[in-house]
Amino acid sequence: MIESALIDDFAVARRVLLAMKSVGIHVTLDDFGTGYSSLSNLSELPFEKIKIDRSFVHTMHEHAESKTIVNAIISLASSLNMSTTAEGIETESDAQALAALGCRLGQGYFYSKAVPAHEVAALIKRFG
Repeated sequence: MIESALIDDFAVARRVLLAMKSVGIHVTLDDFGTGYSSLSNLSELPFEKIKIDRSFVHTMHEHAESKTIVNAIISLASSLNMSTTAEGIETESDAQALAALGCRLGQGYFYSKAVPAHEVAALIKRFG
């Protein structure tokens, strides 16, 4: 669901997300901390996961504020019984720093570039 749909008709967006959840579809709040994402959306909509925006991951080694924000997002998600996925992990240092903060899932070039569907099974086997 694109972000502007939440703003245009919040009640409809909530109903759609609840219907999706009722049939077993897991819903993630993408790019948390940027754009339209907000604490009110987080508290009022049935999200199960928060994706940490890559802009915070990319700067967390150079800027203490970014690392503090990443840590706060992970803590907030944990307190709401949600998991977190960090976007933009490009180095082993990124992966280790995020793991130390409690983020167990990540995506980025450190793990793999985007691959065609027929290569996914081999990629999963490599990390499995």
